[in-house]
Amino acid sequence: MTYDIVLLSADKFLAPNREVNPYFSNVILEDGLVKEALEKEGFTTKIVSWSDRHFDFSKTKAVLVRTIWDYFERFEEFSRWLEEIKTKTVLINSYETIRWNMDKHYLLDLEKAGINIPQSLFFKQGKEIDFETVFSTLNVSEIVVKPTISGAAYQTFRLSSVSGNKTKDTINALLQEKDFIVQPFIESIVSFGEISIMLIGGQYTHAVLKKAKRGDYRVQDDHGGTVEPFEPTAKQIAFAKQAYDACNPKPLYARVDIVVDNENQLAVSELELIEPEFWYRFHQPAAEELARQLKNTLS
Repeated sequence: MTYDIVLLSADKFLAPNREVNPYFSNVILEDGLVKEALEKEGFTTKIVSWSDRHFDFSKTKAVLVRTIWDYFERFEEFSRWLEEIKTKTVLINSYETIRWNMDKHYLLDLEKAGINIPQSLFFKQGKEIDFETVFSTLNVSEIVVKPTISGAAYQTFRLSSVSGNKTKDTINALLQEKDFIVQPFIESIVSFGEISIMLIGGQYTHAVLKKAKRGDYRVQDDHGGTVEPFEPTAKQIAFAKQAYDACNPKPLYARVDIVVDNENQLAVSELELIEPEFWYRFHQPAAEELARQLKNTLS
């Protein structure tokens, strides 16, 4: 059978014996909301794992990248898959966008375009981080260290200037395998949270506020964080649109994660263009808008 649109997911969300918990339930719910909205627009659809070797991706007109939340753990395999798939179907967002956005070096491009980001230091694979120099350069007492290709706080560390050498040695061992980014720890993430602003076709649809659980700094709900609907200010929406406008090509959908940095300025912590959680369960009209935009795009 040929499909109009395949919604791309991951093995762990589609396995018959998959884990049963609220996090997985929300993933399945939201993929279902998008699938339903697409079918109301007349599309034939199917939810497929990106790593399903039995599925022929040339049998679908387009692939909507959704919940591929293991690609950064299987990055070499995913990269090979991406190279194979790009000539077989239409990727949404585009192949060029995915390639650019999957590595956090894209933050430097945003900075060059005049978008404020947290101060960032990048370290190439095979190097070592001199943490004393890093703390001095950033002029902070706490930092966050993570791979430039990661998600969901994967291999992410929060360190103080007096942290022991064990964690630092662990990071430098990982640095022999991949690039890392180091940023100041943003105090407002703990005191206030992180705002996620959703844009479809460059237009604002809705927003949420993510908060870490007490004693933690990771806002992701799979780490115990909470999320709630949020009404952003006009300034916050305009800032998110500035980040969107810095993209070339323009993505169909975008999630702009915004924090208040340690200088009390809005900053883009992440620009999510590949597989962002979009919290359609809080604002179902956004799924319907996505379906309408896709109909216009694919026609």
